[in-house]
Amino acid sequence: MNEEYDVIVLGTGLTECILSGIMSVNGKKVLHMDRNPYYGGESASITPLEDLYKRFKLPGPPPASMGRGRDWNVDLIPKFLMANGQLVKMLLYTEVTRYLDFKVIEGSFVYKGGKIYKVPSTEAEALASSLMGLFEKRRFRKFLVYVANFDEKDTRTFEGIDPKKTTMRDVYKKFDLGQDVIDFTGHALALYRTDDYLDQPCCETINRIKLYSESLARYGKSPYLYPLYGLGELPQGFPAALEAVCCSLLLLGRKPVWHVTVPNAAGHCNIARCKQLICDPSYVKDRVEKVGQVIRVICVLSHPIKNTNDANSCQIIIPQNQVNRKSDIYVCMISSAHNVAAQGKYIAIVSTTVETKEPEKEIRPIFISRTYDATTHFETTCDDIKNIYKRMTGSEFDFEEMKRKKNDIYGED
Repeated sequence: MNEEYDVIVLGTGLTECILSGIMSVNGKKVLHMDRNPYYGGESASITPLEDLYKRFKLPGPPPASMGRGRDWNVDLIPKFLMANGQLVKMLLYTEVTRYLDFKVIEGSFVYKGGKIYKVPSTEAEALASSLMGLFEKRRFRKFLVYVANFDEKDTRTFEGIDPKKTTMRDVYKKFDLGQDVIDFTGHALALYRTDDYLDQPCCETINRIKLYSESLARYGKSPYLYPLYGLGELPQGFPAALEAVCCSLLLLGRKPVWHVTVPNAAGHCNIARCKQLICDPSYVKDRVEKVGQVIRVICVLSHPIKNTNDANSCQIIIPQNQVNRKSDIYVCMISSAHNVAAQGKYIAIVSTTVETKEPEKEIRPIFISRTYDATTHFETTCDDIKNIYKRMTGSEFDFEEMKRKKNDIYGED
């Protein structure tokens, strides 16, 4: 190990694994280590069920009614993938998808006035939804048509709106949308956690809604995908995908924080040197600052969630205004259909942000990934991956450019 690498990566959370894979595919010499004997870090899937009981210090073994312990794979940080989102593209680029199987989430719902409603995201669903009155449906349908036709490169689709200057609040006013519609549009379609977006230029929000609709169009039931056997499968797919990349080395069960130096750090035996270091916050606690807190509750159910059409899996978003909070509450439910629970059992995980303050902080040449937020999708995680990539390389993460680089190094597929 006494040699120099282009990049050393500490931790096998999804962010670290994707960046490790991208750097390896780009021809960098990468050393990837984790102090734990398992993949996933704080985003691991815990199996068997007995280990989950031990982790949270629950008394006694799981009852017999919970089935076999090996049938359970419980995510510590549950999130879904947008079918047409950034994470899917990153996984395709690193070829990890060859070693994973995904299943579509059966429904996407939103909470309003004490009831759960399916999220309407197409013109037909808008007209059929009981979430809105007749006139509201027509106005919302007109809004969805505008979003579907919007192209930030074609000014003819703007209809008097400047996507770089007009706020989303003004766009809602233009279409005369009510507060309830604004709530589920901003939080269940555009997937914002707070209402800060209302006073920002509308371009990003419109593109977020388009992403939701495009993801939904791929599979029909919902815009979300989830890997069989839990999210812990994602980081485990990277060693297999990168096996043929000779410039990558992954070690589990090591304590790399004692064996890695950064500029001005004291030397030790068995030192691995690097030009750039990527790590999750747990490896450099003296260099990070706690800025917020997320609470998660893991619920084991013997039935689907009520009013979700007996879905085996779903997401429910409770917008902040519906429960007088500053941030949304998220509920994701998965089951034996995804090989994460015993037959007839369901896992529902509720999460929300205790504090929402999220300052950016850049530390060079150490690149520390963010902890995972309260949302049940990976789009914000992808933003962190692209942010770290830009800080490391000085250029934006561009999928087409990545393809060209990959072909230059390894040849056409």
